[in-house]
Amino acid sequence: MSRKPKKGYYVRGHFVAEGSELDLELKRELKGSDDASRTDLKRESEELQKLGAELLTLRAGLFDALQLDEKLVEAIAEAKRITNFEGKRRQMQYVGKLMRKLEPEVLEAVKRALAEQNTVPAAEVAALHEAERWRDRLIADDDALGGWIETHPATDAQQLRALVRQARKDMKAGPAGEAPRQGKAYREVFQVVRAQLAVHGGADHAAAAAAQDREEDA
Repeated sequence: MSRKPKKGYYVRGHFVAEGSELDLELKRELKGSDDASRTDLKRESEELQKLGAELLTLRAGLFDALQLDEKLVEAIAEAKRITNFEGKRRQMQYVGKLMRKLEPEVLEAVKRALAEQNTVPAAEVAALHEAERWRDRLIADDDALGGWIETHPATDAQQLRALVRQARKDMKAGPAGEAPRQGKAYREVFQVVRAQLAVHGGADHAAAAAAQDREEDA
């Protein structure tokens, strides 16, 4: 049998197990004597919540490539849907709480993705946009799915069809009147499409997508 993961949290990149000596020490500091440590923990918590807020703006292509916990992905998606100020504030506190449970290497990947969003070349941005457009077409239109498989024979057709079916189910499962839910399958469709575009067309696809983006912006 697999062992249950230890409960705990991260402080300055180090895992602190609940009930450990370090956990008890940190709690003692928070309760009274060490104002500096309490301030540091509060600052780190605020920074992680801010990082979570920035994730809401991360482009789909970069977001989908991150190895985030499913609860965090769902919490971020929910935060995007909420328009009420107080409701959004509470949801972002929850996002920050989940961010504290991420492994240090995942946090670093999040920071790199946010930095990349600000520096990625225009051609690559266009290629990501093309993959996003294809993902949405595949989920919305059976004809697009058949055409994709025909023009990209290296695609695992069975896998892609299954992912598309699941993505459609997920999007219909949300409450009426709310934005469609975008689950794991939705992100995996993007990953399959992005990989095939990179193999199939490379720079030609990126250049064509860049031209299309310029036309749409004109």
